[in-house]
Amino acid sequence: MTDEGERILVLARTPRDTAVCPRCGASSGRSTAITGGQCPRRLARVILTRPDNLTPEHRHLLAQLTAACPEMTQLAAIVGRFAELLTPQPGNVDRLSLWTVQVRAADLPHLHAFTRGLQRDRDAVNAALTLPYSNGPTEGVNTRTKRIARQMHGRTGFTLLRHRILLG
Repeated sequence: MTDEGERILVLARTPRDTAVCPRCGASSGRSTAITGGQCPRRLARVILTRPDNLTPEHRHLLAQLTAACPEMTQLAAIVGRFAELLTPQPGNVDRLSLWTVQVRAADLPHLHAFTRGLQRDRDAVNAALTLPYSNGPTEGVNTRTKRIARQMHGRTGFTLLRHRILLG
């Protein structure tokens, strides 16, 4: 490990320097030198956001994060390549296989578990990455129906629920 890597590791283990989010109070468990005093959820959101949609502030934060930790650099690159697969295209099946091999070569155990989950249901994953179909409208109707049922607090039977859904 390099001197810089050892310094970061020591900073990450220093409890008096751990970052706490001012909004939600969550502690990242990492040094403020690494996280820049940011909330872990915000850092995850920056990594998971498509690069085209990042604001200049978030791009700067991502650059700081990846510069401070080699694992974060590797994670951001892997997540970015996976994000490219989320637009359905016919060649995505081969690209997913290549991505899976790259992830398994990386030393990121949580992503290894993710790839195992993808492998368990490979047919559904392949269909999601190649076909233009979506069940979004169906999920929207289910969400709306559940919201109406919750608003009624179980005070009525199926007849009134059906009436509210049809009129709403």
